[in-house]
Amino acid sequence: MKTSRVREALLSGAQGLYLAVATLTGSITLFVLSVVSIVLIPLGIGVFTTPVILQMVRGYANARRSQAEAWTGIRIPSPYGRRSGGDPGGVVGQVARCTRLLKDAATWRDLQWLLVDMTAGFISVIFAPALVLYPVYGWVLALGVWKPIYNAGGGEWYGFIHVDSQTAANGAAVLGTALGVLALFLNPSFVRGHFLLARTLLAPTAAMRERELAQRVDRLEETRHDAVDSSAAELRRIERDLHDGAQARLVAMGMDLGTIEALVEKDPAKAKQMIAKARQNSGEALTELRDLVRGIHPPVLAERGLGDAVKALALRLPVPTDVDVELVGRAGEPVEAAAYFAVSETLTNAVKYANAERIWVDVHHAEGMLRIAVTDNGRGGAVIGAGSGLSGIERRLGTFDGVLAVSSPVGGPTMVTMEIPCELS
Repeated sequence: MKTSRVREALLSGAQGLYLAVATLTGSITLFVLSVVSIVLIPLGIGVFTTPVILQMVRGYANARRSQAEAWTGIRIPSPYGRRSGGDPGGVVGQVARCTRLLKDAATWRDLQWLLVDMTAGFISVIFAPALVLYPVYGWVLALGVWKPIYNAGGGEWYGFIHVDSQTAANGAAVLGTALGVLALFLNPSFVRGHFLLARTLLAPTAAMRERELAQRVDRLEETRHDAVDSSAAELRRIERDLHDGAQARLVAMGMDLGTIEALVEKDPAKAKQMIAKARQNSGEALTELRDLVRGIHPPVLAERGLGDAVKALALRLPVPTDVDVELVGRAGEPVEAAAYFAVSETLTNAVKYANAERIWVDVHHAEGMLRIAVTDNGRGGAVIGAGSGLSGIERRLGTFDGVLAVSSPVGGPTMVTMEIPCELS
């Protein structure tokens, strides 16, 4: 048990030293860069530098959140909401991105945290390494190092002890031992206190959680209406395809069979011709019904899962397509269907409108999220807007609280990223 406590004290001391250095370097540097960049916004320079620096601040804050949970078990939720879609390209996009980040309350709380971290955060954690390292100096003085210091005219002090004799040096060693004992009990608390202080500013406030919940409810209501409209449109499409395709062929085949029945004895040769035509119509009707079923829920998706279904899609494309799938298990059928048709429409857009010569598809699952990236080397310029196919994909994913992001500068390449929260089984 004593060995475990010593190990924990030493580990906390090392963690405290790392955090102390981080607060004096990372926090100060990022705070100064952020302030300078924001001040330069009226001059135009800050419009381009501020989003980059603020993203660095968020990455730095997320690293501290990860350390808090890994080192002390303190979980600090992230207040950064997921965005559907992306900002436009060019200068307009930079202005929109900068404005969005500056309007986000989480940005200003991050800057407040940097200021607190470089001051109170440093003070709260510096005692952890000090209680490990400072006792060593007391013992070093007791071993005789105090003599050359004193003889050189140095008035060395160890804490409140003026070290001017061996007795005083031994007192320094005793005091150092006492501080070392304190480290065994207090060091983990210093590190934990540092992260508790960080949580007061890095965790979302009640108002932020309420606003996020309200936005989530609004989005769910919107996606529910979109799902109802999409279902109605899908039913109309199926009805139209049946009426114009398979149904018409089956009606014509029934009429042909009636004529064959009348001609089978009078004109056998003509009856044979019509039988061949009826057989052809039945085959075409069967093909159309299979295509219709494939459009509702592809058999390969039901039988072999999303990965193989996407690979089958790629094989039918006229453009060379590389598919990389890393899925251990299967998602729910509705999620797989939504992901499949989203990928299908994205691939269709890449072939028809982007004039891509090669396409790459990456499908994997991590941290409770199904992530799909479709990249092509086409002409670019794809945007999420009213009437575009990407808007339809966004609505389809939104039904499952998924998001769509598009990076498509003019001239390419285009990357369409989809994320759907789900678990594999």
